[in-house]
Amino acid sequence: MSETPQIDIDYVANLARLEMSDAEKAKLGSQLNDILGYFDKLSEVDVEGVEPMAHAHRVLNVWREGDQPGATYAPEVLIKMAPEQRDNQVVVPKVVE
Repeated sequence: MSETPQIDIDYVANLARLEMSDAEKAKLGSQLNDILGYFDKLSEVDVEGVEPMAHAHRVLNVWREGDQPGATYAPEVLIKMAPEQRDNQVVVPKVVE
């Protein structure tokens, strides 16, 4: 992994808003370089013909027996139940500035 540039621990710590001692920075730098070394090893693996997957185990049916859709309200009923509505949508208080 000698051709891989060193990680700027001060920059990473600043991004994470962490105050670290020099010993902690040295330890973290070594650990991050080891992790990147594993990525280099993984990039050498031949994955030709291997299908991408989301789970380590085959998932055939994620629904339980009781997870079937049931009766729902009509949109008109839900709009009438809302304390405030506009353009056929429920208006809620702003939570993000």
